Amino acid sequence: MRHAWLAPLFASLLAVNLQAQIRGRSGVGIPSNVGNVHVRVVFANDRGAGPYLLVRLMEGSSDGVVRTSYTNDVGQAEFIGVPVGNYHVEISGPGIQTTTSDTFEVDERKGTQAKYVTVRPADDAGPKPVSANSRMVSTTDLNVPQKARKELDKANEEMAMQNWKKSLEHLNQAIQLAPQWATAYNNLGVLYAKMNDVPHEEEALKKAIKFDDHFAPALLNYGKLCLRQKNFPQAEDSLQKAINVDPGNAEILLLLADAAYMDRHFDVAISNADRAHEGGQEHPSFVHYIAARAYQQKGQQAQALSEFQLFLQEEPKGPRADHVRSDIARIQEASRQAEDSSQ
Repeated sequence: MRHAWLAPLFASLLAVNLQAQIRGRSGVGIPSNVGNVHVRVVFANDRGAGPYLLVRLMEGSSDGVVRTSYTNDVGQAEFIGVPVGNYHVEISGPGIQTTTSDTFEVDERKGTQAKYVTVRPADDAGPKPVSANSRMVSTTDLNVPQKARKELDKANEEMAMQNWKKSLEHLNQAIQLAPQWATAYNNLGVLYAKMNDVPHEEEALKKAIKFDDHFAPALLNYGKLCLRQKNFPQAEDSLQKAINVDPGNAEILLLLADAAYMDRHFDVAISNADRAHEGGQEHPSFVHYIAARAYQQKGQQAQALSEFQLFLQEEPKGPRADHVRSDIARIQEASRQAEDSSQ
């Protein structure tokens, strides 16, 4: 699953980090024994991996963390005024496999040094194929020949083994046998996504929705594609239709909150984060982070603080939790300063 998510959210987050780093520099200019590091995180097709992603600058080849930042909407992060020496970066976050770069040198003679890191989508983050016997049945499943169903399942087996060509052959056979089968077109879109063929992915998913505009898996997968394309209004529309069909789906609620935030529909983002939390089932803790940032956009710091605290209850450890603690500390410090100035 990689896309340009929560651009304003993480652009502001990145700005906070940059300002803190800049404030730490000498007032008479940049020291001569430091350099800057510009990190660009991309997928194999050179498309920016988008925001959400935690970038940790680490000393040499060790696991000692020097600084942390988050990528912005185009998958970029910066570290300003880094002491000369050897470093590497580790990229982690929702939707990608944790990736470590090779070691590189920060040299003050180069000014700003660019570091490209290629990441892969997490296995559970991208668009997902549907089995011929799935509980999520399309209306177009009626009267589909058994032979077409067998071709679909063979295609899924080949897809799981990354045999893209054979999977494509089986899907084409299934579509030839059932020309308006939404499930087959959905899976074709998934296959093209794995092949980094975005135009054909979009074409296949649109056909799936055309043949069944209430088929939640295709609506979800198309919503993910629109998020990657930064088409946030269309993503919100598609994901809203998906959640209407499958109301308890925590993944859809997370992505819908994400799309709504990006579309500056902050109340919708908060509402869907609340729905995910109240669902009585496991849900991504990150919905609380989205809700917290939405409340901050609305100027409601107390509610934002509450959402950050809920995030820590559900995800108390790890680098994301450490960053949320910093967010909480900033809110609390701002509140104390406001109280002092009012006295």
